[in-house]
Amino acid sequence: MTDPQVGILMLVVFLFAIGFGFPIAFTLMAIGVGFGYYAMGSHIFELFVQRTFSVMANDVLISVPLFLFMGYIVERANILDRLFLSIELAAKNLPGSLAVATLLTCALFATATGIVGAVVTLMSLLALPAMLRAGYDPKLAAGVVCAGGCLGILIPPSVLLILYGATAGVSVVKLYAGAFLPGLMLAGLYMAYVIGRAVINPSLAPKPPKEILDVPLSKVIWALTTSFLPLALLIVTVLGAILFGLATPTEAAAVGAAGAVVLAICYRSFSIAKLTESVFLTARSAAMVCWLFVGSATFSAVFAYLNGHEVVRALIDYLDLSGTQFMILAQFIIFLLGWPLEWTEIIVIFVPIFMPLLQHYGVDPLFFGILVALNLQTSFLTPPVAMAAFYCKGVAPKSLSIDEIFKGIYPFVFIVLLSMVLLYVFPEIALWLPDQLYGNGGEVENALPSEGSTTLFESDAPEDEGEVAAPED
Repeated sequence: MTDPQVGILMLVVFLFAIGFGFPIAFTLMAIGVGFGYYAMGSHIFELFVQRTFSVMANDVLISVPLFLFMGYIVERANILDRLFLSIELAAKNLPGSLAVATLLTCALFATATGIVGAVVTLMSLLALPAMLRAGYDPKLAAGVVCAGGCLGILIPPSVLLILYGATAGVSVVKLYAGAFLPGLMLAGLYMAYVIGRAVINPSLAPKPPKEILDVPLSKVIWALTTSFLPLALLIVTVLGAILFGLATPTEAAAVGAAGAVVLAICYRSFSIAKLTESVFLTARSAAMVCWLFVGSATFSAVFAYLNGHEVVRALIDYLDLSGTQFMILAQFIIFLLGWPLEWTEIIVIFVPIFMPLLQHYGVDPLFFGILVALNLQTSFLTPPVAMAAFYCKGVAPKSLSIDEIFKGIYPFVFIVLLSMVLLYVFPEIALWLPDQLYGNGGEVENALPSEGSTTLFESDAPEDEGEVAAPED
């Protein structure tokens, strides 16, 4: 077998292994070291040590455990029930007010946590029973909770964007600025869909009971002031410091983590037991991310050494794609990968395969990253993995079947696809804010692919670009 064929065999073995449920990070490391030993002998062990050190020394990744800790502390501060009640009171006159309040709560809570499982689980315990008691259609209620809980993948401070920035070499600050408006757009489309369904068929989302409608304005203002305002102030402080260049993402994450502890103390929800649990969960999640990066770095280095990318190059060359066709194909592949895989594997393993092609087609990596983050909403919503559906089912009433949850989710998947089309047609949605804040955060005219490029890698780049040499003795 030629080296490129061995590289493709690596990829096939990896997909086969994860199909049997082996841990992703350690599967990547084992396959990388195994095939690396075949390709470069004992030098693979030196390469493995180098890759491990480079990942652990990456300054960008320091913000991951800090944002995770902030999220876990906020989650355990019992803020969500107060927040949901205050937004429910504020939105009481809207059609489908409970569902709208759920989506607003999810969007705000996503900016504080970014942890999809936590948001979906908590909202399934809090908002889902409330909607079912109010007579909401079970499918609509489940879809709202699952789709709203996944907004943390896109809305800053998204951990996905941090990992994409570290993988693609794109500024995390610019990614946060670019994701802000698309995140609001997606949340707004969700709410417009819910309100439209409630207007067309009021039986799907009945009006709130009289005791909610008759709540005086003063009580609504007090509820918002004591629950919505403190969390919003913390989020604005963290994101504002990042977007306006007052602090790096790591520094802002540290401030956010400290602010979350202060907020928990103010709500009298802080305890040593909750702190210990938050630290443990943070360490576990951060370790998973770091070892996933180590495995991916080792796997990718060996894959490049074997010239596995040459097969991808030859395939794209053979298809003779235009720029638009390339973008559609790339997003379609990522959409399909979201069925069996979670977003972490897609970001650190498969996105780097597309990175060498972006420059050829004139695609802004920042724009591509926002489009990928929007696309990967579906990785939590589409079977067979569909973790959001299983999080919801795990705590939902037994009368709510998994089939009903999936039926409720499908319309929101189509809304995600619609938002991707809107973002592609109007790239200013993602690029306007970075351009305004940072000047050259990504010009609109360079965001989309060039239609004139149809043959890959006809550039002045050396033929061995991207290959990884074996470490010298």
